[in-house]
Amino acid sequence: MKALLAAALGLTSAAAALAPAAAAEPTSPLPTAASTSGYAQYAGSAEEAANNKAFFEAVLASVAEKRAENPEAATVTVTYSTASAPSFRTQIARSTQVWNNAVRNVQLQEGSNPDFSYYEGNDSRGSYAYTDGHGNGYIFLDYAQNQQYYSPRVVAHETGHVLGLPDHYTGPCSELMSGGGPGTSCTNDQPNSTERSRVEQLWVNGLAEALAEVG
Repeated sequence: MKALLAAALGLTSAAAALAPAAAAEPTSPLPTAASTSGYAQYAGSAEEAANNKAFFEAVLASVAEKRAENPEAATVTVTYSTASAPSFRTQIARSTQVWNNAVRNVQLQEGSNPDFSYYEGNDSRGSYAYTDGHGNGYIFLDYAQNQQYYSPRVVAHETGHVLGLPDHYTGPCSELMSGGGPGTSCTNDQPNSTERSRVEQLWVNGLAEALAEVG
């Protein structure tokens, strides 16, 4: 996960190669394709932390607007699109299952009128979450990084940013948001208890504040 209004990652062990498929252009500009060799260790930065927070807030605001229109809905749902990341549909479905099993205050669901989208392509910065600061956001999944690292962990980590979690690269493999910090031998794609509790808290308190603003 790198800069460019982005939240980067760095994840585990090489999986089977993914066949590059052309992705549609998002409304927010994707970075131009670049060499995918020589990935650097992800160290994180204040800029990335700010971008992660901005992306979460954009998704939260989108969900709040829909919630205000349907306040009786039993579950808070974040809707996404995989139309521009066809090569990663299996990993995205797994990430959705992981997070939906891990938390109760918010659930992920593929559907129309999405709150965010997944995109795929080539970028030397790897995979990341992006927002343009105007309510539009997406997760970019890099082909080479998802071959070099364990792809389900990459996707689940990036999706963690959607749910409000920051990077913590110094954490152990058992911590999903440690990203690539533990090295390529780490294949954990499950959030730990602290991460689960944080998401639950964010989607109770954060959504209440967002709904108050919408109201």
